[in-house]
Amino acid sequence: MEAGTTIMQQVQISEAVLEKHVYSVWALPREDVRVRVKKLMEGLRSEFGGPQFEPHVTVIGAIRLTEAEARDRFKKACETVKAYSATVEKIDTGTFYYQCVYLLLHPTPEVVEASALCCSHFGYNRSGSYMPHLSLLYGDLTDEEKKKAQEKAYILDEGISSLSFPISHLALCKTDTDDKSCKSWETVEECSLQP
Repeated sequence: MEAGTTIMQQVQISEAVLEKHVYSVWALPREDVRVRVKKLMEGLRSEFGGPQFEPHVTVIGAIRLTEAEARDRFKKACETVKAYSATVEKIDTGTFYYQCVYLLLHPTPEVVEASALCCSHFGYNRSGSYMPHLSLLYGDLTDEEKKKAQEKAYILDEGISSLSFPISHLALCKTDTDDKSCKSWETVEECSLQP
């Protein structure tokens, strides 16, 4: 035990190191795509509300780990996942808060493989098949409101449904899914993917 620290302080430090948080792995579009998507997201929020969040493609959803476990697994995933391309299939709507209105991406072999590799490094067992998407709006909207938001997205950016973009970065993010304001969400680490 270090001089000057009590057993209680040591226990508190140990508990903090072992504390588990909710993490997600995100694929990040390059800056020009993020700017374009942010503009679309802002236009939708101005009419339909919802929190502000960074444009991202969820590679692994919420998984509870210690920070050390999350960082270690993230580094290993970044060593095996290669840069890839993503293509928008359409603007779609979902059935829950975090998939209210989104860009559905084509589930190409390289998109699905990137997620599968990350899942294997994180020990993450997906309950269903991977649905690659980039959320535009989080919220609890009625089906009618979602349809209006979907139509508005097509009006705000007519070419968004044919967008293709490279994914060359992954981010490890702390994403407490109980925080629907997303204000506590933070990027813990980023990595560049090899071509």
